Amino acid sequence: QVQLVESGGGLVQAGGSLRLSCAASGRTLSMYAMGWFRQAPGKEREFVGSMNWNSGYTSYADSVKGRFTISRDNAKNMVYLQMNSLKPEDTALYYCAAGPSDWGHAKPDESYYWGQGTQVTVSS
Repeated sequence: QVQLVESGGGLVQAGGSLRLSCAASGRTLSMYAMGWFRQAPGKEREFVGSMNWNSGYTSYADSVKGRFTISRDNAKNMVYLQMNSLKPEDTALYYCAAGPSDWGHAKPDESYYWGQGTQVTVSS
């Protein structure tokens, strides 16, 4: 089992920044890739970005490329999502997930484990 707990969400004005954190615990995390997904009201959950825990290789959705960055702290078993130049359309519930180690542009149904989500609201 892997436990994932997100934090860092909140309300921010358009153009602002937030950093989301995901605390991971449980089974050997090097077996997985870590991903971030989001779900806006009335919409399906969508891929934001992913990172291979060992190699650090990252992949991003086109909608966030150049604005969002995933990083990790192996010693603390933490994964981060730095979000810059936020737009109102980034408003959503953001989820941390663990999935196959070869995750790239991931699909939600490929995830093995989910966090509970943290809300991000961007005002115009």
